[in-house]
Amino acid sequence: MIYFDVTKAGSSGHRSGLMRVSARLADGLGAAATEVRWPEWKQGVRTDDWFFTGELFSEEERPGFSDFLAAHPCRLAAIFHDAIPLKHPQITWPQSVARHPGYMKLLARFDRVWAVSAASRAELFGFWRWQGVEKVPPVEVLSLGADFNAAARVTLRPSPLTSGLLCVGILEPRKNQTFLLDVCEELWREGLRFDLNLVGRVNPHFGRPLVARIRSLEEKFSGLHYGEAASDADVARLYATARATVFPTIAEGCGLPLLESLWMGVPCVCSDLPVLRENADGGGCVPVAVNDRTAWCAALRRVLTDEGWLAHLEQEATTRALPTWAAAAETIRQTLSA
Repeated sequence: MIYFDVTKAGSSGHRSGLMRVSARLADGLGAAATEVRWPEWKQGVRTDDWFFTGELFSEEERPGFSDFLAAHPCRLAAIFHDAIPLKHPQITWPQSVARHPGYMKLLARFDRVWAVSAASRAELFGFWRWQGVEKVPPVEVLSLGADFNAAARVTLRPSPLTSGLLCVGILEPRKNQTFLLDVCEELWREGLRFDLNLVGRVNPHFGRPLVARIRSLEEKFSGLHYGEAASDADVARLYATARATVFPTIAEGCGLPLLESLWMGVPCVCSDLPVLRENADGGGCVPVAVNDRTAWCAALRRVLTDEGWLAHLEQEATTRALPTWAAAAETIRQTLSA
């Protein structure tokens, strides 16, 4: 039996990357797993069962969880996403910063861990070495799915496209939308006419100044649009006419927006981070140095004006291999059933 932990995912009202992982893996695992919430499910668990979680956890949030891991009443598996709260504490939710060291140390008690990228895997092993943790589980890389909305992959783009750019992600310093607005403002002042659609909820700790900046620019540039509560269907409609997506993030565990853009056949201009290069180098993407304003202006200017180059990127995006959530779930099912 696989007991799949949906303690937070089952009650969350937003669609963060972590929630996406839980929801799409639950779809893929189907009858092979039983969804559970801490702590109600523990009765009747057997030693050959699996407890499998893709969530973040701490003793404070789940009283008794440390004792559960120490007792090891069944086999334990987890997904590790990233070490961002340790690397960027100044722009991470205080609760996450406080929780993350303990969470990463508890992962060493599991029997098996999947990391969402090679970069995240290296971060986890680096943390364990730093903490002096000697006994650690095997950690493999799990390729997360690009098919965010369970719809068929887009292999043919409509023509002509609008002049729109799309940026999907929570509004916060890590996602770097402030920098993107600076770049787009420069291009608008040059005379380029294009739309920028920002989609994502607001980080309650760090996002309000960014919202104020957006509102100010909306009064000056009619091409700027922000939608906080967009559904997957709304986002899919924006993808359908976008020339490209923009992903100027400064830190990621995997970078699902890049994969999801490619699934929709839309080229992605993204930060030149090693973790993003793991997927960007397959085609359909334009990696640009983080916070290099001149380089970002040049890349977006070309995306907006060079039809031949855009067609080449679209061809790559619609024909390259992409991972799916069904494949990710099957990897988990086969491994835990062996």
